[in-house]
Amino acid sequence: MLQTAAPLYDDLIPGGSHWSFIVRRGHVLRLIDETGGTNVGMLMYNPENPLERYNMPDTLKNQHTFLLTKGHVLLSDMGRVFASIIRDDLGWHDTVAGTCNADLVEKRWGKKTYQEAHNHYHRNGFNSFLNELAKYGLGKKDLTANLNWFSKVKTDDDGNMVFSEGHSHAGATVDLRFEMDTIVVLHTCPHPMNPASEYPSHPLRYQLFKAAPVTDADPCKTSSPEATRAFANNALYHLFQ
Repeated sequence: MLQTAAPLYDDLIPGGSHWSFIVRRGHVLRLIDETGGTNVGMLMYNPENPLERYNMPDTLKNQHTFLLTKGHVLLSDMGRVFASIIRDDLGWHDTVAGTCNADLVEKRWGKKTYQEAHNHYHRNGFNSFLNELAKYGLGKKDLTANLNWFSKVKTDDDGNMVFSEGHSHAGATVDLRFEMDTIVVLHTCPHPMNPASEYPSHPLRYQLFKAAPVTDADPCKTSSPEATRAFANNALYHLFQ
């Protein structure tokens, strides 16, 4: 499903950091857990109309799932597909547990400021998202439920949410094929339910490829009636561009 074998771009985001960029329609964003144990928080917005953003409830309920994996699509709140998951080495990614904030990080792993640790200070997901959103004129009111790539949260017999330790491994990969131009906001701060005794700091490698054309028989496009309708909404949206 890749038109280019070699990446068009390759970069590394350090652990406990953040970054953002626009991925154009028809490209694949590859996420690679470089060392194992990473958590990658993600938000998505339409750069032409940032009021359109990733919608976690619709993404889950329309595909009758609690987890995200290969074959699923990531839906906007306007019923369109931001991206399709065309590769997944793990089979489970979280999008229900949210992100960590400054209070949680300080209580669990202690406070470490820039003055004390320079680039290794303890960042949190909430402020990392806000720092990146500001680059696009967005702020706190624009935050939505986020994705947590490479993290697994399940429920126990009593219905409690439980973080699965050791879920991801070095080299684990997720490929996202973008079906429309998208602002992608990322952080590599800890998952809010991670019980680690030390502040988890694991890097993310990301790469960009040209995607192969999407066919009518594409597994993501035909995975459910809701996904098929969402792709049709994309086609209508792009018809007038």
